[in-house]
Amino acid sequence: MTKNVGSIDKTVRIVAGLVLIALAIMDVGAPWTWIGVLPLVTGLMGTCPAYTLFKIDTCPKD
Repeated sequence: MTKNVGSIDKTVRIVAGLVLIALAIMDVGAPWTWIGVLPLVTGLMGTCPAYTLFKIDTCPKD
């Protein structure tokens, strides 16, 4: 899988994922807060399947 998530996008995904997971662990949010796993994983991997589907690429070109 090619990288299609840029550095700012990566940072936002990781932070949002961690916040949602923290809310789920603290039982503050609804059970849907476990969805934070998805942005966390896509941010750490640097690739997003939805971006591939819609041909979006936030990575800078070399």
